[in-house]
Amino acid sequence: MNGSTDTLVKTLLDLPVFRSEWVLYLLLALSLVSIAIILERYLFYSKHRLDAHRVRRDLVKSLDKGDFEAAARTLARHDTMQTNAVLAGLQAVEKGPESVEDLVSGALGTERTRYERRLGFLATIASNAPYIGLFGTVLGIIRAFKDLSVNIADASSSVMAGIAEALLATAIGLLVAIPAVIAYNVYKSRVKEAVTECEMLARVLLSSLKSMEPAAGDERE
Repeated sequence: MNGSTDTLVKTLLDLPVFRSEWVLYLLLALSLVSIAIILERYLFYSKHRLDAHRVRRDLVKSLDKGDFEAAARTLARHDTMQTNAVLAGLQAVEKGPESVEDLVSGALGTERTRYERRLGFLATIASNAPYIGLFGTVLGIIRAFKDLSVNIADASSSVMAGIAEALLATAIGLLVAIPAVIAYNVYKSRVKEAVTECEMLARVLLSSLKSMEPAAGDERE
């Protein structure tokens, strides 16, 4: 029984999957993907920055005059979550505030998906890279003790070298995860800020439309 177990263990240890080198290559690939996503999202958010308070002032000026075309032009000058969502509602002002609010809500969902693209994958890298590194460390330690069992004479040097190589996987895993965690949190905060600004602009539009309703009712009387 022990002989068959030893044979099974030896067979498993000789498989490529029980070598830690592939874990290091996997972590390197994940690191490159993570860096690419971080840079791409940074460029995206930089390109789509918005001075929401300035847009709000211009929007209020146009709405106070009842000039919806000027308000639409103000929003159309920017390709951002905030302006695109409110613009979708502004194009249906004749249908009333409730329809406008529904359209803004739907457009906001679409724009939010665009803003959060690839952030889920970045979060996956951030949360799983340390475990992948730890897995590589376990494989490396297993390999070190296997070498120890084969060559007792060189136990000290072989085991220390094997453990050092194994711990390298954990270090690289953390090195991959930490920037991904920081970038994910920063970018999620950026998306949340954009959503808040979109809701502010949408409230400006809805408030203006609702204030016009009594006046329109008085005219019909």
